[in-house]
Amino acid sequence: MAIEPGFEWDGQNAYLFDIDGTLLRSRDRVHFDSVAASVQRVTGFEITLAGILLHGSTDTAILREACHQAGVPPQILEARIESILEAMRQTVAERRHELDLVRMPGVEEALRHLARRGALLGLATGNLEMIGWIKVEQAGLREWFRFGGFSDHFPVRAELVCQAAKKARELAGPEATVCVVGDTPRDIQAARANFLSVIAVATGRYSFDELLEHKPDVCATSLADLLASSRKTE
Repeated sequence: MAIEPGFEWDGQNAYLFDIDGTLLRSRDRVHFDSVAASVQRVTGFEITLAGILLHGSTDTAILREACHQAGVPPQILEARIESILEAMRQTVAERRHELDLVRMPGVEEALRHLARRGALLGLATGNLEMIGWIKVEQAGLREWFRFGGFSDHFPVRAELVCQAAKKARELAGPEATVCVVGDTPRDIQAARANFLSVIAVATGRYSFDELLEHKPDVCATSLADLLASSRKTE
């Protein structure tokens, strides 16, 4: 674990959690497969997510990149993108009981710890809003979160983080300190773009050393290890 001197990781007013790779991981393909299936259903075009960097991206950005890669005419995509997104939402909603989700180590314990300290907890995720809430609910974590920033209207992660931070300060006060928690360099970059602190956890695709290169305020192998380390110093 690495912590910037003077930064109190559990002393911030609000936290914005990424979902995939940070709170949980999916052992199914329901969400993944919904993208290509929805594009084909709505437009008739076949696309693939092969070759696209998914980690730290957003549903809307992934959709646009996959359609561009497959040669879907831009005018067709723009005319039908809302229908495609709605088809993705409905596909995941209809297949929600097929989701096979595993919580990352220490997630519930860390959320409970932060809540007991009076922190406001929200989401900042590349998932579409309905899909994000379904995942959190199916993983048994819905009770902890009051609000979120999602990719329905924000293909750029920094923009959805900005939106989530605004909501956090509406609820916790205009001077509230807001911290992003994520598992990718894009989470760190989005936090910095909004002048927010950031906790990086190596529970996704990126290693501790890879995340540390981007200089988050905290870098930990997992939330469980971060929590255990802080308890040793109490």
